[in-house]
Amino acid sequence: MTLKTLTATLVASLAFAPLAHADITIGLIAPLTGPVAAYGDQVKNGAQTAVDEINKKGGILGEKVVLELADDAGEPKQGVSAANKVVGDGIRFVVGPVTSGVAIPVSDVLAENGVLMVTPTATAPDLTKRGLTNVLRTCGRDDQQAEVAAKYVLKNFKDKRVAIVNDKGAYGKGLADAFKATLNAGGITEVVNDAITPGDKDFSALTTRIKSEKVDVVYFGGYHPEGGLLARQLHDLAANATIIGGDGLSNTEFWAIGTDAVAGTIFTNASDATKSPDSKAAADALAAKNIPAEAFTLNAYAAVEVLKAGIEKAGSAEDAEAVATALKGGEEIPTAIGKVTYGETGDLTSQSFSLYKWEAGKIVAAE
Repeated sequence: MTLKTLTATLVASLAFAPLAHADITIGLIAPLTGPVAAYGDQVKNGAQTAVDEINKKGGILGEKVVLELADDAGEPKQGVSAANKVVGDGIRFVVGPVTSGVAIPVSDVLAENGVLMVTPTATAPDLTKRGLTNVLRTCGRDDQQAEVAAKYVLKNFKDKRVAIVNDKGAYGKGLADAFKATLNAGGITEVVNDAITPGDKDFSALTTRIKSEKVDVVYFGGYHPEGGLLARQLHDLAANATIIGGDGLSNTEFWAIGTDAVAGTIFTNASDATKSPDSKAAADALAAKNIPAEAFTLNAYAAVEVLKAGIEKAGSAEDAEAVATALKGGEEIPTAIGKVTYGETGDLTSQSFSLYKWEAGKIVAAE
């Protein structure tokens, strides 16, 4: 066979061969290591299960979906490195980041490179206040959940002494500031307003002050590692204050750290999606893998479903900006957390928070 004949044969065979579908890759930027890795595990489990279920039903627009993991360790600098890796790999869609402190710098990198991100858990208001068109979330904002907590205190602890503590981070300080604003507007002025440093283990100076001020309620803006230690040290000092916080206290690691000392702790989180019939398929898929249907897990599952809906509405996975525009059209998107809709900022226009309480290692309704 001559070279000319061989070339003609190859061209002909390629012309009549079935076209191969390229995979649609979704990047997952999350803390897979580090102090808040428990949140990363929840988000990874939810996103991967959603991807698996979507692929069982034929993928997105007939293409297989692949989840690529990028560890940010809960650190902004590592988050930027993870974002650059995602961009370098040609990925157009991301679930995450998980924490607000990482999500804000990462969103800038992704925006500059035309990548659409849907965070399941980053609640800082500033994330969606900067005019970026590539940011959406399947959770509410800190100012919304802090307002719910402050109104609860105004109703149930009207004549009590309140302390506000934050961890200096975008998430924790954002929560504390929003809580303070609503609390003060309602007529209560806190007797303590202080901050801790993430990674610290000894809060004796703070707990001593809280006890000496005869504080009845401590509002904590931060995550479970410090929250659990603070609760335990207050308990050891016999400072009988009720701790109230945000969804950073919703992880089972919070109870593992504080044990019985955190009993009675109240926190805000997304309204219980498992009560909605929309969550049944996701909950069943998670149960088949022995994965609890926790809030962060369902939010991550929903984030993948949101990307799927947007790609299908846009008719292609080639243009992330077109996908974002399609998602902000006001139409309801069915997800594991219920039917969601988006405004121009990328914030949900369909989300509400509820109050929960830790009792005997389990989460129950607070009201």
